[in-house]
Order: sequence, then C-alpha cells, then structure tokens
Amino acid sequence: MIIIGERINSTRKSIRPAVENRDGAVIEEEARKQAEAGAHYIDVNAGALTAGEPEALAWLVKTVQAVVDLPLALDSANPEAIAAGLKVHRGRPIINSINGEQQRIDALLPLIRESGARVIALCMDERGVPRTAEQRIEVGTKLVELLGEAGVAPEDIFVDPCVMTIAAPEEGQDPPGLALIKTVAALREKFPEVHIVAGVSNISHMLPKRPLLNRAACIALMAHGLDAAIIDPTDRALMSLIIAAEAVLGRDEYCVNYVAAEREGRLVV
Repeated sequence: MIIIGERINSTRKSIRPAVENRDGAVIEEEARKQAEAGAHYIDVNAGALTAGEPEALAWLVKTVQAVVDLPLALDSANPEAIAAGLKVHRGRPIINSINGEQQRIDALLPLIRESGARVIALCMDERGVPRTAEQRIEVGTKLVELLGEAGVAPEDIFVDPCVMTIAAPEEGQDPPGLALIKTVAALREKFPEVHIVAGVSNISHMLPKRPLLNRAACIALMAHGLDAAIIDPTDRALMSLIIAAEAVLGRDEYCVNYVAAEREGRLVV
C-alpha cells in the first residue's frame, strides 16, 4: 500500500498560518512525523492562500525535503504552482492532480511529459465530480487512455475516484460509499496495472468520530482494489488496519510485513 501523508495542507487551521508566515519549524515537524509513521510520499498543498501560491508551494517543497528523504505529492489546482514545485523538487514527485477538464489537460500534460513525474488523475471533468459510478469510470477510463498516449507508464498513473462524504446522499442515486466502491472495483478490473488512490478522509466530512469512518472506508476500498491512499499516517489504528488488511488480502506473502510491524511495535489494537 502506497501511503501519501495528507497533513501538510493549507486548509488545515494549523498549517495555513505556518505557510503564510513561512514558519519552517511547524512544517518540518509535520513532515518528520509523517515520515516516521510510514508515509511513502508527503503531500504539500498551499492552495488555500489567496495569493502567491506558486512561491508558497516551492517553499513547502524545499522545507519538507530539507528534513525528510521522501518524494512529495505536489497538490494544486494551479498549473503555475505545480511548475514552481517541480523546479525545486529533488527526485521524482507525484503531480496531484490532472482531471478531465480540457483546460487542465492542456496545461499539465506538457509538465508531466517534461518532468517524468507520476500523476494522480481525478475522475471528474467540466461537470464536476460525477455522482454515479458509471460516469466516474467513464472519466477515469478517458484519463488513463490519455495519459498512456502521452507516454505515461501504467504504474505511474494513480486514478482517484473522488471520495465524497457519505453525509450527503442524493435521492435516486447509489449511496456515495457504494458508488465509490463500485468505481474502484471497476477501474481495478479494467486497468490492473495502474494504481488506484483515494483521499479517504473526505468520506467522513460533516460527521462525528471521523477516524472510525475513515478506517472502515479504507479497508473496504482495499478489498476492492485500492492500493494507494492519501491519509493521516500518524493515525496508528488506521496504519495497523492497513498492514493487517494487506496480510488478509494476500498482498503480504507469508505475513512478513505484518510480523515485522508487530516486532517493531507499530501495531495497535
């Protein structure tokens, strides 16, 4: 399971002022905690700033990579910010993200080609996030094929089915959680070589005891093909469940990783 740490996001109350004031100590601590907890990538997002996002994202990249030896997920809806982050990033990042909007495709495909970065492809387009699994699968299919034609290898594509809160179902449609599971299962069957990633915590927006729902959603999605997640890796219960689920799903031969995690004190019950 590929873990992308979500905590350095400017929408968080503790992170936005740190980015605005260039408080490196706060960002460095968040980066260290996530790396130590088992993240493979650190997501960096400065999108909540009203001005200067490209400069802020570049600062985040340099600040995080000064203290952790991990690649980053450059998280922005602004192609200029993505370009600024790419210029200072060491190693091979993930661009988070492209989607089915033609304007965004035109702006990001050249950056993807030039940088050789991996890329998250959101199952949304000019219509927004589709409410049905069928529409999301349609958009995801288009993006996988488009990126493949642009020379991106399947293992460098991360399809994101766009997690929506289960607190706001729409009448006459599949419940959001069920639509999500259907999308993940169909994309996994259709594209066995690509990664499927999800910002799992979106599922619990507006609901109490959010970590409980996030954990349940992550395991359910793993059972249907999810192999990457944008999560809080400092949630030890969630990380323990992911390690256990990989063993149950046959992704951990002879349960080697599970046993190692227990010996290292990383499993909690």
